[in-house]
Amino acid sequence: MIPWTSGAEVPSVATARLLLHPLSVCEAERIVARAPLAGDLWAEGYPQDGDVRGCGGFLRGVFERGDPGVFRAYEVRLIGSGVAVGGIGFHGPPDELGVVTVGYGLVPGVRGKGYASEALRALLDTARVAGAAGVKGDADLDNSASHRVMEAAGMRCVAEADGLRHFYRGF
Repeated sequence: MIPWTSGAEVPSVATARLLLHPLSVCEAERIVARAPLAGDLWAEGYPQDGDVRGCGGFLRGVFERGDPGVFRAYEVRLIGSGVAVGGIGFHGPPDELGVVTVGYGLVPGVRGKGYASEALRALLDTARVAGAAGVKGDADLDNSASHRVMEAAGMRCVAEADGLRHFYRGF
């Protein structure tokens, strides 16, 4: 493993019920391969296709641009049990305007409990503290649950185009 891709220097982000664990390259590779090691605590259905795509994007970014610091992929774990129930993260470092894009997803068994909004609020705060000017995200027009997650985290709908509803929050 390359030392600068360990994720060790990036702290976990804790909320009242969740731990956002910054993924290392090795952890992201295991998620992409859907190959947990003994000791990995994965909820039923984890990783989902979105987790695999997100970790694949994280890995491509690391090898193209280097370690992204806090602007990386995180595993969403339940505090107490440590079980991974989904993923959340940035699609890369801030763009030329200082804006980052986020994505997230939780396994069906834990949806509807407010975890996604809780995790997204924590990730937005991470972006703000790290100096991002704003955060954007999108969801399919018919994905009202994801719209509610972004609204509950303080993002607002700024556009609808190409079958997507686009959200933004500036700092």
